[in-house]
Amino acid sequence: MVFWIASVAGVAIAYLLGSTPTGYLAGKLLKGVDIRELGSGSTGATNVLRTLGKWPALVVVLVDLLKGVAAILFARWFYPWLYGLPSVTPPAALDLQTLTPWAVCLAGLAVLVGHSRSIWLNFTGGKSAATGLGVLLALSWPVGLGAAAVVAVVLAVFRIVSLSSMLGAVTAIGLICGLEQPLPYRLLVIAGGVYVIVRHRANIQRLLAGTEPRLGQA
Repeated sequence: MVFWIASVAGVAIAYLLGSTPTGYLAGKLLKGVDIRELGSGSTGATNVLRTLGKWPALVVVLVDLLKGVAAILFARWFYPWLYGLPSVTPPAALDLQTLTPWAVCLAGLAVLVGHSRSIWLNFTGGKSAATGLGVLLALSWPVGLGAAAVVAVVLAVFRIVSLSSMLGAVTAIGLICGLEQPLPYRLLVIAGGVYVIVRHRANIQRLLAGTEPRLGQA
């Protein structure tokens, strides 16, 4: 029982990492505004760029990315540590090699949901793209770098953040399925990629209508 309670607590910590409202805090600390009432209403880096400027947006991107990295690194440390505690008795059928990838999968999903459904912002937030990239880099750096490269190229050519984020998510799904990775990691990237795309559904409608703003536009 103690093992399962501690395991759930580990996932909750990953969620709380994701829930840290970076963009919202940037708005409050720098200009005393609620960024949800400005621009697109999102707390993500794109809205920070439009409302607060380039450098705050860069900081928000880096912190959001680090949230994803931290959640994966934490899970990879926490569950082996928990498994090895003499006072905790894991289920006999659950070995550490089986447990860790699934625990990492749950932590990755939790940090993504935390970013977009922050407990501190009445379960609102950003679209989890930067945090998702952090998850990818910590989970499998070739997949993370591949997705980041696509994001950078699409952004340079089209200057549309939403399009680059979604194509990066599609790239990540393709790469994780094409490389030798544990099943839980594949499921995490597939579910996370689909989640990021679904979070962009309003952007998809604007892209189809030709009204999605580019970088530098309001």
